Parts: sequence; structure tokens; C-alpha cells
Amino acid sequence: MKVDWMALATVFAVSIGVVLGLVVLFSVGLRGVSAREAARERGENGVNGTITAGVSFAACTAVVLFGLYLIVAG
Repeated sequence: MKVDWMALATVFAVSIGVVLGLVVLFSVGLRGVSAREAARERGENGVNGTITAGVSFAACTAVVLFGLYLIVAG
């Protein structure tokens, strides 16, 4: 049995990159929700926070669904 260490390292690096990106996207989404709530407490409409949160959470959903597609189709 031979292990292709370069392929294993590539998979590891891509996995770490995707996970870090997903965490950052989710954090930005939570920050958008927080900004929306803060704006509403000040009497503003909070549209910027809502748009930021929506786009971030939609991107998170797209990444997860693409990952599931790769698993099921492969």
C-alpha cells in the first residue's frame, strides 16, 4: 500500500481553506444580524445589516450544498 502524500497534503490544504472561508462567511453573517439589531434599536431600518447577513448566509448555504453535491456525485 502506497500513500500519495502530495495528494493528501493538497486535500488537507483545500479543506482547511474552505473551512476557514466558511467560518469567516458565517461570522460576517452574524455581524450583519448584529448590525441590523443595533440599527433597529437606534430607530433606523437596518437594511445594510440585513443584506450583509442574507448574502453571507446564502454563500454559506451554497458552499455546503456544493460540498454535498461533490460527495453524492463523486
